[in-house]
Amino acid sequence: MSKIKKLTFDAGIKQRARLFKALAHPARLTIMEYLAEIKTCITGDIAEELPLSRTTVNQHLKELKTAGLIKGTVEGVKTKYCINEKAIRDFKLEINDFLKKMDININCE
Repeated sequence: MSKIKKLTFDAGIKQRARLFKALAHPARLTIMEYLAEIKTCITGDIAEELPLSRTTVNQHLKELKTAGLIKGTVEGVKTKYCINEKAIRDFKLEINDFLKKMDININCE
């Protein structure tokens, strides 16, 4: 019987994977682009502004919030949503670091 190799990943790789996963859906990308485009926080129903159903938007907002890419603050019966600027700045650094590691010159022909 062979041993199964246990692969462990460092915290940085796990965090990148969470963020990439959070953005790996067209609806979430649309929400992020919308929030970035309006350059302000929005209170209320984002589904009114996007070509997505309310249920779909709410599910995706939850994923983005869990990943830390957006903030959601309850104000009365509505929620105020904003891009988490610090998380986005940090993610940009993570992406740049990741892509620099992919900048290699190997001829695989």
